[in-house]
Amino acid sequence: MSTGKGSPTSSPPPSTPGLPSLAPLTEHDEEEEVSWATGFSSRRRSLAHLTAINTRASDKTADNLLPLLSPVAQLREQMTPDKPYFPGQPKSLEGIALRSFCLGAALSVSVISMVLVLVLTSSPLWRLPFFAGALSTFHFLEFWTTAKYNTPAATISAFLLTANWPAYAIAHTAASLECLLTKLFFPNWSWAPVYTSHIILLLGLVLVFGGQFIRSTAMIQAGQSFNHIVQHRKRDSHSLVTNGIYATLRHPAYFGFFWWGLGTQLVLGNIVCLVAYTIVLWNFFSARVKHEEAYLVRFFGDDYVEYKKKVPTMMPFIG
Repeated sequence: MSTGKGSPTSSPPPSTPGLPSLAPLTEHDEEEEVSWATGFSSRRRSLAHLTAINTRASDKTADNLLPLLSPVAQLREQMTPDKPYFPGQPKSLEGIALRSFCLGAALSVSVISMVLVLVLTSSPLWRLPFFAGALSTFHFLEFWTTAKYNTPAATISAFLLTANWPAYAIAHTAASLECLLTKLFFPNWSWAPVYTSHIILLLGLVLVFGGQFIRSTAMIQAGQSFNHIVQHRKRDSHSLVTNGIYATLRHPAYFGFFWWGLGTQLVLGNIVCLVAYTIVLWNFFSARVKHEEAYLVRFFGDDYVEYKKKVPTMMPFIG
């Protein structure tokens, strides 16, 4: 049926009683469908003409594109400690642990042995374990003070166990043998008057403990300016230390070891090694001070020259 001019309209179908009414389907224009189909077809054609992705590198560049290490190997490389700390290296943790354990064990055995000999016998052989304990303490403190106050220089060599090898080992072996043989075969013999024996022993103990204290204190106060080896080049961290114990002693670390070494021979009751130690230590430190101060004057100029004039070494005829 037509209702005047215009497009014909369709009347909705009659509703069926008892059933819900349904909305009529939306009619789409034929032109819209053609436009949508054309656009989809053009997109498919454009995708079909995309340049193919090259998933394989040329022979010349393939090696450069591959990673040098697998991800697991790269992670392991990042987590691996520096090589100087590996076994056999200058800062080997294994070597440091082993030496520390051995020195601690030697000190423990020495102290126990010394106490047992003193308590259970009247033998003067307690001096031998005392000497071993003093040596163990000295070498441990050399590394410990270096590790705590001059950490970059904390290598295995800081224990000084093999310094001046084998002369150093020969000297201590000779001192131990002299004490052992004289106390075993000549127990009543003394190179000093009898009434002075206790005074000499006390003097030796003072020199051993005092010398160790002064040397360790010098290393602590110098910090990174201290080194077991004479430096031929001035480092940025190297400064002229003139305060603290350095205001009284020009080379307190050398002073401490010089008198510590002589004190050990007084405690042991050695006369031959006392003379030998005096000669060897004097020659060593006399040459070392002269050699080292030539570089210190070069490093610090007039400041060290003035310091040298004011502060003595307290070692006889040295400096």
